[in-house]
Amino acid sequence: MYPGQSAKSQAYDRSATMFSPDGRLYQVEYASKIVSQGTTGAAMVYKNGVVFGADKKVSSKLILPESIEKLFKVDDHIAAVSAGLVGDARRLIEGARAKAQENIMYYDEPIHIETLAKDVSSQKQVFTQYAGMRPYGVAFIIGGVDETGPRIFETEPSGALAEYMAVAVGAGRKEAMEHFEKNYSNGMTLEAAVKLVFAGLESSQPKGTKLSLDRLDFGYVDAQKGFIRMSKNDLKSMLGGKDSSKSSATNDA
Repeated sequence: MYPGQSAKSQAYDRSATMFSPDGRLYQVEYASKIVSQGTTGAAMVYKNGVVFGADKKVSSKLILPESIEKLFKVDDHIAAVSAGLVGDARRLIEGARAKAQENIMYYDEPIHIETLAKDVSSQKQVFTQYAGMRPYGVAFIIGGVDETGPRIFETEPSGALAEYMAVAVGAGRKEAMEHFEKNYSNGMTLEAAVKLVFAGLESSQPKGTKLSLDRLDFGYVDAQKGFIRMSKNDLKSMLGGKDSSKSSATNDA
């Protein structure tokens, strides 16, 4: 039973399409709960593009960190960070990549960031409206650079969509957002944005926990260079040689 849910309304959590008497869709709320338990991801607009960062939190020394997907290249000018079920994320990213390629084939131009974000959100919304479908248990930050400039959007399991200058998803969203609200400013350099995203991810960790660069996935979309995935050495150099000690972790998405 969902917290605050009465025995009478419990029957309404069997279907994503049925509203409870108090106007709630419990299956969609459950999907959002999965997102809030996922590892933290963040993105931020800087002067010439968008920076992405994600905490992968590997649960075993035997797991290769690079095999865990949190940061996805969608097109040369678009990337996305996920929080929630990685399998759901992969399915939606495959559709987003196909949509981006179709736009080039049909219109001979790169797809707009907002257009792609709305398409992903629409797919999520469909799975809240028809019987026999489970809502996608994943949230995305979708961002990049198009002719309108650098932009980032957050998509939720419900299909809701919002545009931000800086945003985080996952378990540490609240703490990271508070850090961004205090420290973000327009026109930041790439280096400053990388440092702020890292600080936001670090602020989202349990007290006393330090981030290791081994478990981080960083990249950026630049107006001139397109999408670039940062290596550990690139990230370490940009952070001024910082490399926090490794910490224990759980296996969230």
